[in-house]
Amino acid sequence: MTGLDTNVLVRYLTQDDPVQSAQANQLIEQTFSEGKSLFINHIVLCELIWVLTRAYDYPKSDVVDVIEKILLVHQFEIEDKSSVLEALNDFKTSRADFADCLIGVKNANAGCEKTWSFDKATSVLDNFTSV
Repeated sequence: MTGLDTNVLVRYLTQDDPVQSAQANQLIEQTFSEGKSLFINHIVLCELIWVLTRAYDYPKSDVVDVIEKILLVHQFEIEDKSSVLEALNDFKTSRADFADCLIGVKNANAGCEKTWSFDKATSVLDNFTSV
């Protein structure tokens, strides 16, 4: 298995740079055709969502669609997929950033009763407490 960095995944999804997008397409499609998987970790997902919303001005609903489609591709091996799904659900239904939603889920899974945050957007999430 090979891991993907955010920049390769962004080029593959946005097709915004002819040279790098072609390279990303070739690498990913060749890996899939060989029956191999590509690993996407939590940091890559957080960076991807940040890049799509901030640099590319994707609306939140489009970002959610992109992540849901990535989660459906069986050749993409997602780090702790169940936590990503739970965090994505929190992200959809709150104003909190995806990274914060994932932090809350991971901390809860690690046994934390609450996660303290100064971010008021996390206050609506069950596993956060505003300080």
